Amino acid sequence: MRAPPPSPAPSASRRVALALDALRHGWPISFDGAFALLPAETGFGNSPVAPRMLISAARAATLKLANQREAAQPDAPVLIRGAQPFDLVLARAVADPALDLLYPMKGPFVAEPLEHREEALAAMELARLAGVLPAFLVDALPAAEGQTLAAGDLAAWKGAGHLAIATRARLPIAAGDEAEIVAFRSANDLREHVALIVGTQSGDRAPLVRLHSECLTGDVLGSRKCDCGPQLDSALAAMADEAGSGGWGVLLYLRQEGRGIGLINKLRAYRLQDQGFDTVDANNRLGLPTEARDFPVAAQMLRLLGVRDVRLMTNNPAKVAALEEQGINVAERVPHALPANPHNARYLATKRDRAGHLL
Repeated sequence: MRAPPPSPAPSASRRVALALDALRHGWPISFDGAFALLPAETGFGNSPVAPRMLISAARAATLKLANQREAAQPDAPVLIRGAQPFDLVLARAVADPALDLLYPMKGPFVAEPLEHREEALAAMELARLAGVLPAFLVDALPAAEGQTLAAGDLAAWKGAGHLAIATRARLPIAAGDEAEIVAFRSANDLREHVALIVGTQSGDRAPLVRLHSECLTGDVLGSRKCDCGPQLDSALAAMADEAGSGGWGVLLYLRQEGRGIGLINKLRAYRLQDQGFDTVDANNRLGLPTEARDFPVAAQMLRLLGVRDVRLMTNNPAKVAALEEQGINVAERVPHALPANPHNARYLATKRDRAGHLL
């Protein structure tokens, strides 16, 4: 009997999807020619231990290891070795700032030369996309046990070209009856972004556009710690007014909670904010970036809708630059500031003073 043909090797996008699933479940991943990594937060197994850990540059700074990073690679992840091997209890104490007071004496640690910088950066990005803390036991398990991928696979997975319109339907909303919702899906990503077209789409007039990243706490629960809910309501009301005067609007609702760090990590940052840290420092203590949103996907959504020119409702110059870099013409930046309240005044000041928002 003839043997069946060998199964084709998984594509780069599939390897990333499998790696993200592995990290969420606490399984190891490995990189070709580099290291095997077990996620510190979700990992489990038969008491795994490792002589080294991989942590982000931001977390290394929190642990006072910034002076041990290589000067030529100031933003590179840091490979650390301790006086004793890392087990999962110690690894989680290193990774999670919520445990800083319970485990105040974690070191001493020393940073080792990082030979596989590209793979280490990819590991940090994978952790963020999986919604787990960016910290790993290094070579705690044989590489053969992990989901294997290459550092360059991420670019294939993240490409906005995979996005397509899945379906659309009429959706009367509180701001106005004439609205249509359009759902987008990518073969590589479980997040389903949507666009809400308010009014009648026309090629004669650039629409009023708002890029709104998902915020469960603000949009749904009415949190006063941010300005997301009021911004969403205000944008829809402005688009309804625009439609009433012969124009139209597009709200892109992007599924990237917490500026791209995910809901759980956003709530961890909230807990740190309650301890006195601002938004930027809270994210950095978690080892996460301040800004990790994917704006190319927003540009692709607009292209799929046939929109090339926009009047963008934003206080963030980075959004303007990101869309224009992707070939979307921002004909006008429309300011979108709302009054502060006692709970979000510091948050808004941080956006102005440390993130460059025009407030």
